[in-house]
Amino acid sequence: MEMVNAIGRRKASVARVYVTKGDGEISINGKTIKEYFPQSNIQSNITDPFTVVEVENIYNVKVNVKGGGFKGQAEAIRMAISRALVKMNEDFRKPLKARKFLTRDARVVERKKYGKPKARKSFQFSKR
Repeated sequence: MEMVNAIGRRKASVARVYVTKGDGEISINGKTIKEYFPQSNIQSNITDPFTVVEVENIYNVKVNVKGGGFKGQAEAIRMAISRALVKMNEDFRKPLKARKFLTRDARVVERKKYGKPKARKSFQFSKR
């Protein structure tokens, strides 16, 4: 098996993932997963696709991610890993799709409108 790559997106984040056979190492932008994401819940969020299809510590993952914040980046990485796993084995599609790991969450921040302080908030109305 050679290298399989996939792209995942969430909010303003774009993650490019390269998956190869290995011993379960995950490197994100040249750092380990524990260095890049110190929060344990974010780390588990990234490794969820492997636990769902029960292939932990079988694949090495190299990630290039940019844009957005840590939550958007983590979900973009999760989506890219899920897509790469489906490319490797089509049987993984059903459990990953059931957990919505293959669905692109297209919600992004609404732009600010002119004449308003934020996207929808208005200035206080005064009758007199």
